[in-house]
This record gives sequence, C-alpha cells and structure tokens, in this order.
Amino acid sequence: MTTSANNSVKVLRARLDTELTERAAKGRSRELRAAQPVRVNLADNDYLGLASDKKLRDAVQVALEHGPVSASSSPLVRGYQEIHAKLETDLRQWHDFPSGLVWNSGFAANQAVLGTLAAPGDLIFADRLVHHSLIAGILKSGAKFTRFPHNDLDALKVLLEKNSEPGRTVWVVTESVYSMDGDSPDLVRLAALKRQFNFIWMLDEAHALGWYGVQGQGRAAEAGVAKDVDILIGTFGKALGGMGAYSLFREPVLREALINLSGEFIYSTYLSPLLAAAAMAAIVRVRESAPQANDWRKQSQRLREALIAAGWETVAGDSPIVPVIIGPDEKVLSLGGHLAAQGYAVGTIRPPTVPEGTARLRLSLKAGTPWSDLEGLLKEMAAWRKTVEVRS
Repeated sequence: MTTSANNSVKVLRARLDTELTERAAKGRSRELRAAQPVRVNLADNDYLGLASDKKLRDAVQVALEHGPVSASSSPLVRGYQEIHAKLETDLRQWHDFPSGLVWNSGFAANQAVLGTLAAPGDLIFADRLVHHSLIAGILKSGAKFTRFPHNDLDALKVLLEKNSEPGRTVWVVTESVYSMDGDSPDLVRLAALKRQFNFIWMLDEAHALGWYGVQGQGRAAEAGVAKDVDILIGTFGKALGGMGAYSLFREPVLREALINLSGEFIYSTYLSPLLAAAAMAAIVRVRESAPQANDWRKQSQRLREALIAAGWETVAGDSPIVPVIIGPDEKVLSLGGHLAAQGYAVGTIRPPTVPEGTARLRLSLKAGTPWSDLEGLLKEMAAWRKTVEVRS
C-alpha cells in the first residue's frame, strides 16, 4: 500500500511538473505575491474607492461590537442571520426585484444559479466572452450550450429563430460590462429579443454596479430594461468595496429552488455578518455618489481618446475598465514591469484569460483618480515604447 501511494504521488508530481514547465516555457506562469503600496492604483476593481471608505469601516465596527465575526455555519443551520435578511431587503428595494439571495462570492453565485436551475434538456446561448464562473455553471448544468460571437445580437437572433421549439427552456446569458474588454452589449435590443422569444435572461452586472444607473444599480436600470431581466447577478467585491455577491429573481420560486438544491449555498459557511454590514453601507454610499457617475464616464472616454491619439489600441466605451491591447505576452509584461517601477499598478492580462495575441494592460479606473495621474501614465507608456523601439 505504501509503495502504491508513493507511486501515485510521483505520477501526480510528474504530471504537474510537466504542465507547469510547459506554461513557464510560454511565459505564462502565475505567481502569488503580496500587493505592495503604489503611487497610482489602476489594477483592482475598487472603482469607487469604497474598500477604504470610512462609512463602511464604521458599519463594520458597529457590527463587530454587536455581533460575531463569522456566520459560523451554513445558512440553513444558523449562518443566515438578521443582518443577511436585511441586506436582501436592501438589495431587492435597490434593484426593484421581488426576490433575492446573498452568496459568498460571484463565482459561487454564477456557478450555483446556472448549475442548479438549468437542466440537461435546456438550451443556453451565452456570449463568447462571459466570465469563467458562468461557463462553469453552464457545464455543471448539463444543458446544451452554444456561444454566440461577442455582442453580436444578429447572430443571437438567428440562433433563437432556429431553436424556438415549444416547451423547451431557453436561456440567454450575458454581462452588462465585460471584464477584459470593458465594453457592453445593446441591452435595449436584448430586452426586445427577450420579449420576442421569451427566453430566460440572466445578466451579470458585476462591473457595472456603481458606475451606471440613476442609483448606481447598473446598466440594465440605466437602459430602462431591468424589468426584462429574469436573473440579475451583482457583487460586493468591486465597486461596493467589500466581498460576496447576490442574485435577484423575478420568479421567487428560483430562490426557493436554490435554497433547497444548491450545494454552493447549502454546504458553505455563510458570508460574514461584518461583510453584510459593509455591503449595506456600500449601497447607501453608491446611491449617494451616483449623480457624479457622468464625470467618471467622461474621464474614461477621455483616456480612451488619448490612448488612441498616442497610437495605442483600446476598445470604445465609458466603463471603468480600459484595455490597452499590446499583443505579445513578453511585451505586456515588460510594459507592466516598467509602469510598476514608476509607481503605477496595472493589470497585465495574458492568454488563456484573453485570446491569443491580445495580451493587454487592463486599466481599472477609480472615481477619484485625478487626470494628472492618467497623463503621467500615458507619459510612462510612451517612454517605455521609445525604449522598445531603440532596442529593436
């Protein structure tokens, strides 16, 4: 038995060594490093700067003084507490949905909703660039799965027309702001397709919350189509400055099904009450700051225009996510390293997260970032490019 076990360990180690060596040879090894202080942070998703907001800190302190640090059990044992119920109410009222559920993470929410509610007989059409968590949920469900070209609603319409069988459950899965390109689909047209073909529309608003909507509820609310969305996914870990996620439903039976059938919900210790308190405070702060959102979006457009004028490739839009397409992996790592040395934290994104040949900087704008910091970034990018040109 011991020899067999040792052999198994050796086989596993050899396989993993091979996989990691191959990844390293392509320059795509990932390393876990503690984040260091920087002068200008354009790397994380704290779009509104709420992760360090005093009102969120105060809310956490009050919760700490009056309750436990941990939920200490799954939600169906004792982990679901009064503060979680209050948070659900706040979310439903904010988005005007009749039903909702809080989750430990956006990944868990997406995987659980699709993996539990969709079934092998269903048909799911998903945008080619939806997040990995959505793909994981779709694959878990066993439903028939087709990707349509990114933001190509003509292609989606053709698929819907060809698959309009009576009695079949059809899903369409999209995001409102895509995490690597920072662009958006035509939500008004998606809503029109929903009304025409009567599919279940699941919309992930993770990167739109706080940046769009009269009260910061996201792009569906801003476009006036939130009532056409059947399932809305949001997160607390981006613009809301905390951790965790939520799903909202037009049909309350979906909530009941997840409570009874979703392993991600049933078998995990629930979200910390402290994080629930932070999320409630964040919703208030987002609603207060929403009137300023037009200024943030104008700055996003201005940066994109400046990048294009300087000869860089980006994607049109006004979201907080601004990609700069570099191409080769080694170049984006070189540029990212240069910027880091100058005090700029940026995301350096490589395949397979993005398509081959499209390695990029991912700039995450912040509501409070002064334009002078972005001008400095552009100057450092230009300085790096001159160095590269001299070498070549």
